[in-house]
Amino acid sequence: MSKNLSIRTFSVSLLIAWLATPMASALADGALLPSVQSRTDKVIYERPPGVPSDAELETSGARIGEVRIDTRAMFDTGNSKENTSLFRLANRLHIGTRDGTVTDQLLFRSGEPYARRLLDESERMLRTNHFLRDAVVRPVAYRDGVVDVEVVTQDVWTFNPGVSFGRKGGRNTSGFELEELNLLGLGTQLGIGYKSGLDRDSKTIFYRDRQLGSSWWSLSTTYSDNSDGRLGELSVEHPFYALDSRWAGGISLRDDQRIDSRYDRGEIIDEFARSERFASVYYGRATGLRDGWTRRLTFGATWDATEFSPSAQSLASRIVPSDRTLAFPWIGVEWIQDEFLTERNRTQIERIEDVAMGWRVRGQLGISSSAFGADRTSLPFEAGLSRGLRPTPRQTLLFDAGTRGRFEDSRLAATITRGAAQYFFRQSDRRLLYLGLSGEFGSKLDLDQQILLGGDSGLRGYPLRYQAGEGRWLFTAEQRLFTNWYPFRLMNVGAAVFYDMGGTWGRDPLGAPSQGVLKDFGVGLRLGNSRSALGNVVHIDVAMPLDGDSSIRNVQFIVETKRSF
Repeated sequence: MSKNLSIRTFSVSLLIAWLATPMASALADGALLPSVQSRTDKVIYERPPGVPSDAELETSGARIGEVRIDTRAMFDTGNSKENTSLFRLANRLHIGTRDGTVTDQLLFRSGEPYARRLLDESERMLRTNHFLRDAVVRPVAYRDGVVDVEVVTQDVWTFNPGVSFGRKGGRNTSGFELEELNLLGLGTQLGIGYKSGLDRDSKTIFYRDRQLGSSWWSLSTTYSDNSDGRLGELSVEHPFYALDSRWAGGISLRDDQRIDSRYDRGEIIDEFARSERFASVYYGRATGLRDGWTRRLTFGATWDATEFSPSAQSLASRIVPSDRTLAFPWIGVEWIQDEFLTERNRTQIERIEDVAMGWRVRGQLGISSSAFGADRTSLPFEAGLSRGLRPTPRQTLLFDAGTRGRFEDSRLAATITRGAAQYFFRQSDRRLLYLGLSGEFGSKLDLDQQILLGGDSGLRGYPLRYQAGEGRWLFTAEQRLFTNWYPFRLMNVGAAVFYDMGGTWGRDPLGAPSQGVLKDFGVGLRLGNSRSALGNVVHIDVAMPLDGDSSIRNVQFIVETKRSF
């Protein structure tokens, strides 16, 4: 092991050194490659001449006049690099987003007072749509107290008739899907597919509509016929769709039957059957946005019944959890601060990213009792808080913490508490250092809960679900490189050198003792999927473990699609 460690340490040192060289810097900053246009190629972000500042428009009481919607095709055929027969065919085959679909998501209308905050929040909401590459909302003309506003968006390819493949932790996944993520240009999603996953094979059909009938009501429904059971989900909701939203409400239902497995050293060591029926309804009110804050109060009721039994599959069940029925009314509170940061080349490649920097504090408490149909008396609870800081223009710090569980028999039960901190140091427009530290620990966990650490939870050089315990921690250091390479005008290319270190503590009921601190390092290629709604970043990683037992391969190959770098 010492010889392998020496070779691997030398190799990663060379890679890190290369990233610091002038050649790597030139590649990242575009000196050696043709320039890449931004995602909305010809959108001008600067304010046009003759349009007063936002402060002047708001102070003078200017009102919004014409709202111009400019929904652009996937490829700009006015650009010679994209004026090809293939790209023209793609534009013709693709059903573009309708103007009304964009208009429905705007928080302002013609005739209303001009407020820059509403334009910014509308941009953020539009950018959450998978069927849009980007969104820009800006004032473009001013006359006699009336300001015209332009909304520019650009479509991506939303029909997925294809085969998927992934690999991580030594395990392969695959699937076949027929999905349309912007049906008829209305923003609705419809799909069917088959997936061979880590835990089960699934045949799934789903339908989702974020804005039923141009309203703020949403509908989401899924049905899966699985190799180990079935899953049915239905949700109808009117969310707090904006910071100034005054009310929300909804109902969600789930019927889930499956086989759950317990893991150790990346292998299944036990399994049991699980049948869960869940229903929840809620209604909430909010103060709206006042002095940069919104405050929300929510009431609801939840029924969650779970039954367990020995697995009917080949592996005999050694541990079968006790059945559990929770039924409780609850009350929730939330405070959100209106503070956001816009960046590029952070966790995406050549995409505008909206980063929440303000405080978000939330809490929820219920009372589960036999009077409501529960099988125990307990206080289900959950809470969380998050915050962002920017010590300097080059540095960003993000903090997030939360807990969820029950208080019963005068102590915590089934409680998992987590925390995470992320640090981003901007070295240049196309180079960034990322550091992340996270951890979670359990208190009197139910037997169907398991805290795991492995290839699917950030320790990339190890098998999936490798180490189990009562808690875990993980540190990651990653040097990110966002190149200026745009092959075929379809993919933005990035790269990374990373080092992961983590461990577990406590003893899992069936797992082996903790192996202490586990470490790995590796390199990866990142492909930003800039023209499709099917996934933002393709990861192709080679990771090498530095610890663990002799059963671990010296090299782990990882291929997966994520929403971030």
